[in-house]
Amino acid sequence: MFKINNFLDNDDILITDQMGSLKVAEYKRDLSVTKETAQKEYFAAQMGVRLKQLICDLSQSPVTLQQGAMQWMVGDVNAGTGIKGVGDFFSKSLRSSVTNESAIKPEYHGTGMVVLEPTYKYIILLDVEKWNGGLVLEDGYFLACESSLDHKTVARSSVSSAVAGGEGLFNLGLFGQGIVALESPVARNELIEVELEDDELRIDGSFVVAWSSSLKFTVERTTKSLIGSAASGEGLVNVYRGSGKVLMAPVDI
Repeated sequence: MFKINNFLDNDDILITDQMGSLKVAEYKRDLSVTKETAQKEYFAAQMGVRLKQLICDLSQSPVTLQQGAMQWMVGDVNAGTGIKGVGDFFSKSLRSSVTNESAIKPEYHGTGMVVLEPTYKYIILLDVEKWNGGLVLEDGYFLACESSLDHKTVARSSVSSAVAGGEGLFNLGLFGQGIVALESPVARNELIEVELEDDELRIDGSFVVAWSSSLKFTVERTTKSLIGSAASGEGLVNVYRGSGKVLMAPVDI
């Protein structure tokens, strides 16, 4: 049995989002400042640049975290590597080598609570089931998820076009039912969500955060001919085809 004082009951902390076993705590003011840094911190807070922490309630669901993300835990908490035998280790090591994600993502289960390291980035919660049952992430966005989700390596639809576009060949995909937390440099209310139904989306630049696994993703020239691409002033674009959703930022990330 545990009791935590001056944390979630602190009037300086606001719960900004909650899904399943995950909730986002935001510090309205950074009071740990000096007279030299007070002005900077004040204006940062006014612009919404505030410290945030992800809180995981294990009594609702076990969670899987990005390696090194845990700050503190309390209560009945058991940690594991999530590795199920030698074959699983080599499979996850291979996925890590091609997706730039850590091979070993620790899993925590029990009835206690796990709190992640604070960050000035934005923590975004998504329900994977609402993304046609599968969500593909750009590298570096995964922070945590409920352990009910399966992690898989998703290959680009066209290897040659991915190489030509200077993009990686593989991404981390999450499948099943559960909540995932993303760590994003862009706030959720600024992210654009595009829903496609047997249609296509073309994006010139690295704007996409995540997309439905049901979409076919390729990198293509803007026009069918090299002369046409040169005339249009554009080169290669990311193309998403089919039915599903794409989450993208308004600025290059």
